[in-house]
Amino acid sequence: MKKVLITPRSFRQAGDFTFKLLEENGFEVIENTTGKTLTEKKMIELCSDVDGLLVGIDPVTERVMRNAPKLRAISKYGAGLDNIDLDAAQKYNIKVDRAAGTNAVSVAELAVGLFFTLARNIVPVSMSTKQGRWDRFRGVEITGKTVGIIGLGNIGREVARMTYGLGMEILACDPFVDPESDFIKKYNIKMTGLDELFPQADFLTLHLPFTDETRHMINAEVLNSMKNTAYIVNTSRGELVDEDALYKSLTGGAIAGAASDVFSKEPPGDHPLVKLNNFVLTSHIGAYTKEANIKMARVSIENLIRMLK
Repeated sequence: MKKVLITPRSFRQAGDFTFKLLEENGFEVIENTTGKTLTEKKMIELCSDVDGLLVGIDPVTERVMRNAPKLRAISKYGAGLDNIDLDAAQKYNIKVDRAAGTNAVSVAELAVGLFFTLARNIVPVSMSTKQGRWDRFRGVEITGKTVGIIGLGNIGREVARMTYGLGMEILACDPFVDPESDFIKKYNIKMTGLDELFPQADFLTLHLPFTDETRHMINAEVLNSMKNTAYIVNTSRGELVDEDALYKSLTGGAIAGAASDVFSKEPPGDHPLVKLNNFVLTSHIGAYTKEANIKMARVSIENLIRMLK
């Protein structure tokens, strides 16, 4: 009987069908019961005797694979593969697949929801009102504003579809997208370069993977090139943003506000950003909805079974 390790904490919440499907296909399931994202050390320990791995954001490094001699398949519970060493997977002849597109709607809805949160100062208003005050914070309308979308993959496209419905002007940057495609024409998207996108965007939203090339792509130079009324939303990876530069921009008035569902260190501890009223931070909940949970679980299981069969 083949063994598979399931690491995502939300996996069991998808329903009983998940483990039933694995067991019906002859797999013995080992589950992450720590309630936490696993460390590399713990991954090495748990992967030592498994044939398959269904993984969330836990690190799947070269060391993990080197110490997992039976491992033949890694199924990502989600879309981003930056926590998996793909070169090492190829070296050790381990197949890798992901549940692409299954969380697109959920992450896009959170991103757009954070537009409204920032535009209407919802967090400071709520905190003030709960403290017994009746302060009024003037906001801005989203309709008619320009959204800059970096990355038009599954999530970025959902953001484009939603913001088009809100009456926003859409700028997008993605070198892998055909500017003459039907999707681009349908939603009246203007494809552009980053140098043109940054200074025009009222709302900038990030939907691209974390790589060596994208690390700190939002830095002091970029932030200083933006409107001082602009907002930044990041639901991709914390490492895309230079958080120290963002703090200086938010306190110095270079931009109006920012919201992030991700941080370079999660949880962020005592980073000064978390104390700012014009910075909203959520706990990596973009894909954490009932619907995405079920879709990601089913597709990631099907991918794992296919690769191991």
